[in-house]
Order: sequence, then C-alpha cells, then structure tokens
Amino acid sequence: MHTTFTIQTHRPGLYEFTDQVAGWAQGTGVLTLFIRHTSASLLIQENADPEVKTDLTEYFHRLVPPTTDPKMSYITHTYEGPDDMPAHIKAALLPVSLQIPVIDGKLALGTWQGIYVFEHRTAPHQRQVVAYLT
Repeated sequence: MHTTFTIQTHRPGLYEFTDQVAGWAQGTGVLTLFIRHTSASLLIQENADPEVKTDLTEYFHRLVPPTTDPKMSYITHTYEGPDDMPAHIKAALLPVSLQIPVIDGKLALGTWQGIYVFEHRTAPHQRQVVAYLT
C-alpha cells in the first residue's frame, strides 16, 4: 500500500502532517516515509509545545546560515539563492526518510510525537512525501 502526501510550506520551519498519515495508515506493518526533495527533511518531533519547532528552526538557521553570512563565504553553489546550498547541507544532516510501526491501523508514535516536513528554503514549496506500508 502506498500514497504520496503533498505538504505546502511557506518558509523555513516544521510542518506537521501526522493526522494525514494517521488517517491513511491501515492494518499492521512498517510505514516508510520518504521526502522527494534535496532541500527539506523529515522529522519525528514533539508536537505539544510550538516553541520546539521555533527553536529547532532557529538552531539550524544559526548552525548553517545563508550564504550572505560572511561565515559561509566558502560556499560556491549560490546561483539558486543564498538559502539553497544551506538547505542542501541541512538536508544532508537530517533524515530524509522515517520508519514508523503501524499496529492495528494506529501509528506507534509516543504521546507527544508528530511527523514533520522540515522546510529549509525561504520560498513556498509543495513538498512530496511518499508513504509505503508493508
């Protein structure tokens, strides 16, 4: 069983889509999620306190700033904008696929866990996440 979720993003940050996945998943098996982009990531992260999303976004922005930052002067891939290569670096550091057990049609996530696309670009995007349940 497989499907593709489309997640609309607006700026860097975490976009939860747990409910979409939970509504689709049926039966028992292992769910694999894979994002089809090189400048965004997937995360399982706390979904209770919105400050977690803000803090993660800010942390990774400081860890890998745009190429306009003097600390990033060594970057050569800049023709797609000052956020492009930093987005690729962030996606190289973070997961682009996740595996989640599904038991009797329910995601085996913890109480405060949610599934997120972590957008690393500043422009809006439609991100595709492929889901495969075996």
